[in-house]
Amino acid sequence: MFESGTDPAELAERARRWVVGNVPAAWREAAHRGGAAAIRHVRNRAEYEAWYPVLAEARLVAPTWPVEYGGAGLTPDEARVIEAVLAPYNLGRLNPLGLSLTAPALFSFGTEEQRLRFLPPIVRNEEVWCQLFSEPGAGSDLASLGCRAERDGDEWVLSGQKVWNTWAHLADFGVLLARTNPDVPKRRGITYFLVDMHAPGVEVRPLRHITGEVDFNEVFVDATRVPDFNRVGAVNAGWKVGNATLSGERQMVSGSGSGGVDRIGGSGAERLVVQAKRISAAGRPGGWEDPLIRQELMRVLAEERIRNWTNQRVRAGVKAGRSPGPESSVGKVHQGSLNQRMQALATRILGAASTAWMPHTAAPGDPSIADAGERYARSLPYEVKGMLRSRANTIEGGTTEVNKNIIAERVLGLPREPDQWADAPWRDVPRS
Repeated sequence: MFESGTDPAELAERARRWVVGNVPAAWREAAHRGGAAAIRHVRNRAEYEAWYPVLAEARLVAPTWPVEYGGAGLTPDEARVIEAVLAPYNLGRLNPLGLSLTAPALFSFGTEEQRLRFLPPIVRNEEVWCQLFSEPGAGSDLASLGCRAERDGDEWVLSGQKVWNTWAHLADFGVLLARTNPDVPKRRGITYFLVDMHAPGVEVRPLRHITGEVDFNEVFVDATRVPDFNRVGAVNAGWKVGNATLSGERQMVSGSGSGGVDRIGGSGAERLVVQAKRISAAGRPGGWEDPLIRQELMRVLAEERIRNWTNQRVRAGVKAGRSPGPESSVGKVHQGSLNQRMQALATRILGAASTAWMPHTAAPGDPSIADAGERYARSLPYEVKGMLRSRANTIEGGTTEVNKNIIAERVLGLPREPDQWADAPWRDVPRS
């Protein structure tokens, strides 16, 4: 239905016909009535997941990917024409870690057989992915990781611990960095693997947020066997492969809506402006009529616009077939600080109301609130949840300090930070 080379006007018309024929009427009516907020009232997560194969079947999940990998083979400009038509219906992409973290590594370093095996199920959301990089003693200095992988014929045997693994408790596969040669400098003895999260020896333990929710996990691999087919790139060359994933991660968490922005009741500064105007209309202080509040709102609104333009340039490169480069760190650094300030401003505007809530109640057996922590999280107002969650923004996806080093060295061309252990064998490097 969507072929490259089609006239843009015809592409847009085909997209409109596809929407009418495939997007449920209730969703379309809600979109026309009130946008994304109204859609959320008529469509829950389970309903969207059940419908999602329709989007994948139309090859609209990753339209610029080649057809053989589940895409439509469109150019970035052609994809933008279709995205403009789909935008009002809030058709978000599921399996974001597969699309943004796994796929860049496979496109840049995987074999054709690996791409054909793993990319189509990512598009269809049939195999959900997570990232297994950080370790208790290797976070900011990721290259010092110690999870071991030893060759045994056509397989590798993995043993070690990973931590802060987003959605690992929901994942079918994970991308993992392991130490395959301890006798060379730390970045030269790492290999990149695709690990079946249901394989023997894999144990996932959830880590609960301050808000009561579970997104992060710690993962243990104990003599877990991985076929050599699941090795991406050359042995001991995994650091370069991993950087394709890390660039994708930084880009993923640098956009609006990431890391809790949507928890203020919408997304971004424009929603805050609406909140402030409502407060003033109700005759309460601290809203839009307060010149200092207006000044703060305009500051974060302007910064958000600038950040979005930066992200658009990075995404344009990705859609043109390039992996996100070090420039993705620019958006990541800015987003972390911006969202923290935005969340603090939200609680300041709403005042005491931002900390008050009604206890969450649900019918017995409601699967959406499986334990007390989840009930607590769902009872919190969006403003408090967003503010608490935003504290992680300057840590996750690489700390702000690490990303500033990347910008300095790889974007601005400044000298590298001194490292007295850079050329020492990994086994001789002190670790905590």
